This record gives sequence, C-alpha cells and structure tokens, in this order.
Amino acid sequence: MLLFLNFLKKKKDKNKSEQPKIASAESKKATEQVAARKGEIGEYKINIQLEQLPKSCRFLSDLLVPNPKAKSGFSQIDHVVITPYGIFTIETKNYQGTIYGGKGQKTWLINGRFKMMNPFVQNYGHTKALTALIDKRFSDLFISIVSFTKRCTFKVDLDYRKIASNELIVYDIELSEFIHRKISVLKIQHKEPLLNEQDISTIYSAFSKANITDPKTREDHSRTLKMNGSVEGTSQLYTCALCNTPVSEKVKSYCLANKKFSGKIYCFDHQKTISPKSQ
Repeated sequence: MLLFLNFLKKKKDKNKSEQPKIASAESKKATEQVAARKGEIGEYKINIQLEQLPKSCRFLSDLLVPNPKAKSGFSQIDHVVITPYGIFTIETKNYQGTIYGGKGQKTWLINGRFKMMNPFVQNYGHTKALTALIDKRFSDLFISIVSFTKRCTFKVDLDYRKIASNELIVYDIELSEFIHRKISVLKIQHKEPLLNEQDISTIYSAFSKANITDPKTREDHSRTLKMNGSVEGTSQLYTCALCNTPVSEKVKSYCLANKKFSGKIYCFDHQKTISPKSQ
C-alpha cells in the first residue's frame, strides 16, 4: 500500500512539473491566435461594409498580383472596389497611436517616434500593378484609400480628409461612407457613368484572373518580405528593440497595435519575455 501511494505521489509531482511547459505552449498558441483573430476581425469589418455597397459595384479582397518592381515580384492588395465612377484601391492598417504624415513625405511617423512608409506611396505601387492588368483608358479612374482602425488619431494633411481628393485617409468604420460620398461627388462632375456594366465586368474578370491563390507562391511572397524586413516598394527596416533582429511588417504592426508593448517593436522570441510591469 505504501509503495502504491508513493507511486501516485510521484505521478502527481510529474504532472505538476509538466504543467508550466504545457501552459507556456498554450499561451504561445493563444497569442498567435489572438493576433490572427484581430486581423480576421478587421478584414471582416471591411468586407461587411463593402458588401453593402450598391449592386452596381463589385469588389475583391486580398489580391496577390504580379508586380515586377516589387522585391517579391508581387503586390498584395487588401481590397479593390470597382464602381461606375471609379476604381478604389484600399490599403488597411492595424496600428495604434497618432499618425503623423504629409504629402510628399516618403516616411510617416507613429506616435512621433516610429517610422512607417507613406501608405499612399505603397498604395501607388498597388495601383500601378492593377493598371497593368487592364486597358490604359481606365488608368485615370483609380482612387487611393488608406484605412486605419479607430485606435488611431490622424495628424496628417487635411487634404487627405477632403472628399474631393483622390487620396483619402479614413477610419475603418467610415470606409463605405467615404466611398458613397466620393461616388456622389463624381456623379455631379460627370453626367454619365465612367464605367458601364460591361467595363466593370471586364475589369473584375481581369483582376480575378490575375489573382494568385497558390499557397506556396503566397508563402514565398511573405517570406521574401520577412527576409528583407520591409514592405513592398521600400527598404525601411524594422528591428527588435532588444536584440536588433529584423522583423516583418506584420510583426511590427502587431507590436504597435498591442498596448502591452508600449509602442515598441519586439521579435517573436522577445514578445514572450515582455510584461506590462517591465515597461
């Protein structure tokens, strides 16, 4: 009986010693799932708005199209909306803090300290990649929109908020409102639609056919960006605040969107060592 009780005690102690490892693995997995979930929720919020646009409009999300000028050879475009009065190229950002930036500036700032590429420069590259897929007569119909979450405050050129501009900065919750307003302005300027139903169908088809869905190609594209520590069209390097290891745009975005890291960027290994008390 004594031997049996000792055996149970050892087994219980062994299980206790394994619990921290299991908890650590579960915590790591949970962190990754939360980050992925935030991205999914953000995209879902955008898609819900785009689905509520008039039936004459069509949209595509998460396009990967050829772009010889990009380091990976491709451009990944968050959303494209094709309407009778223009084609909207939409870039979404999941940052947190005050966004400082102006026209003509290649680099913008988050909270006055952290650099990011001017998102309109990035979106210009996306627009050029899309323009190459369709008839040249449509090349002047593109409108660039950059969408930020409500966790941000804008300190940017006021022109970016004026509906007359073809470069608009918006909060994610007001995206469809700005598209509606922009279309209304264009309707006043043009008595007839700039794109008929056949034009919209042709453009939509061209973008759809060019979209690369092959998982390996998409993975190679992401890996190339991570290796270069940059986003498309820029050599901007983002590094861990502790070990100076280069990190990807996605890692940078996650850190800046997480209050736990107090506006600092950390590589994946050091993210696990940071706690609110250490800030």
